[in-house]
This record gives sequence, structure tokens and C-alpha cells, in this order.
Amino acid sequence: MAGDAKKLQPIIIKKIKKGGHAAHGGAWKIAYADFVTAMMAFFLLMWLLGSTTEGDKKGIADYFSSPLKIAMQGGSGSGDSSSLVKGGGRDLSRETGQVKSGETESQKRTFNLRALKEEQRKAERARLEQLKTKVEDVLASNAKLAALGGQIRLDMTKEGLRIQIVDEGNRPMFDSGSAVVKPYMHELLHELGAVLSEVPNRLTLEGHTDAQPFSAGDRGYSNWELSADRANASRRELIAGGLPEARTLRVQGLASSKLLDSKQPDSPINRRISIIVMNRDAEDAVLKNVQDDEETPPPEVPAAQPAEVAKSPSSLPTKPR
Repeated sequence: MAGDAKKLQPIIIKKIKKGGHAAHGGAWKIAYADFVTAMMAFFLLMWLLGSTTEGDKKGIADYFSSPLKIAMQGGSGSGDSSSLVKGGGRDLSRETGQVKSGETESQKRTFNLRALKEEQRKAERARLEQLKTKVEDVLASNAKLAALGGQIRLDMTKEGLRIQIVDEGNRPMFDSGSAVVKPYMHELLHELGAVLSEVPNRLTLEGHTDAQPFSAGDRGYSNWELSADRANASRRELIAGGLPEARTLRVQGLASSKLLDSKQPDSPINRRISIIVMNRDAEDAVLKNVQDDEETPPPEVPAAQPAEVAKSPSSLPTKPR
């Protein structure tokens, strides 16, 4: 029985594990990547230094030692190129040195001046058309001015927007032979002055009379002086309405030289004031004429010829005795 008990006793075997390692993470991969990056940067630096000329190296060294001084002096190595590689810069055909900004051909821009000027004309004409509409609205919204609507004519000419105020038999702008504006015309001219002050265009004011002769005695005061005085009186009323004084470029009296109704020279419709809101071409033409007059030298007066020397009595022919 005792022998049988020994045979049934379990046998326990213990195994000892040799050469084991502790668990670890992937930190070594990051360190290795940093090392490889550093080596790449080092070799890239060595390649750049080996391919850069001595003059460029000196320029780079000088720039980092005194950048402001080198930047003001300019030259190679002072930042005048976008690359430090041989040739470098924007010109890849260069094999040595850097390319300065002044050495490269700048891109040329071409403009069609004729097309550009035509576009400006169209824009200016559109602005004058808007002004014409606004003047019409102002006249229509005022009951007093609406009654004068038959005396106001607006049209577009080659010089710009023309506003004409014409006389009627029973409602003239001025008394006969006078340059004093009638009271009922003050409000009209003041309203026009306020509207015209909103645009930058210069103005021409023209005075016109009919063909009936007018003379003020011995003073020589005629339709020419009367038409000029009436245009100037209208200018003062526009300024009183808010028009800047410098906006007027020209005031002129034309008497009866430009009749509105040539078939009836004495018709009241020929007595009128024209306010022209000038376009740029008309303004330039006026200013150019003024400039040409200032630059034109006065005509040369031929020098007086020396008087013929009188002949001596001995040289004169003698009468026969």
C-alpha cells in the first residue's frame, strides 16, 4: 500500500526563463528621424557652401555681420537675388554671380490709349446724361420753376451738356438794354448753381442777343458788351446758388453772332443765356489755346532801315545855266 502511494504522487517541474528583456516603446524612432534630418541639413549646407563662389560667401558673411550697411550699399550678396545657388536669381541662364533687379528686363505693360480715352468719354457722357435728368427733375418738382419750363432747353453738344435759358415775349430774363437779372429768374439760377456744384466739370457761360442794333450813345456800348454783361450777371447768380467760383472757365458775349432762329433775327428766342457743362475734351481745348497763346513769342519787328544819306550839293546835278 505504501508503495502504491508513492507511485501516485504528482511530479512538479519548474522551468526558469533565461535572457528576457523588459518591454519598451518607439521613442528611438523619433530620435533616429531627428538624426537623419540633421544629417540631411548638414550635407545640404556643405553642398551649398561648395557651390557658392568666394565672393558670394564673403557677401553673405558681411550681410550677417552688418545687414543694414550691406543692404544700403547693394551689390552681390546683399540680398539682391532670390537664390544663393550659382547663377541663381530669376535668370537661370546665368552661370556665375547673382542677378540684380536692375539687370533683368521689367515686364512691359502696353495700354491702348485710344480705347482708354474712348471709355473715359463714354463714362463722362453718361455722367452728363445723369446731370441732365437731375436738372429736369429739379425743374419738374418746383412749381415756380415748372412755369419756366418752356424757356429752358437742355441738349448734348460736342462740348458737353448745354443748358439754355431763352427769353419769351412776356417773360424776359432782362429788361431791354439791361444786364440786371429779373427777380423771377433768381430762383432758377440759384437752383441750377446748386445742382451744377455737384459735378467737377468746368463751365462756359455765353450771352446772346437778337439782331436788333443797340447803342448807348457816344460810349460805344453795343450788343457785344451787353451780351457779355448778361453772361457775367448770370455767373454771379449761379455762385449765389452754391456754385464754386473757380468752376467757371470762360464767360463770353456773342451778341447776335449765333442766332437760335436765323429766319427771325429779332425774335425774343435769340436773347438767351447758354450754360455749357464742358466735357474734358472741350476743357482741354480751351486750356491748350490759352497755353499756346502764352508760349507763342511776339512777332519780330523788322529793324528800321538806315535812312539814305543825303547827297552832298557837289554830287547833285546842276541845272544848266
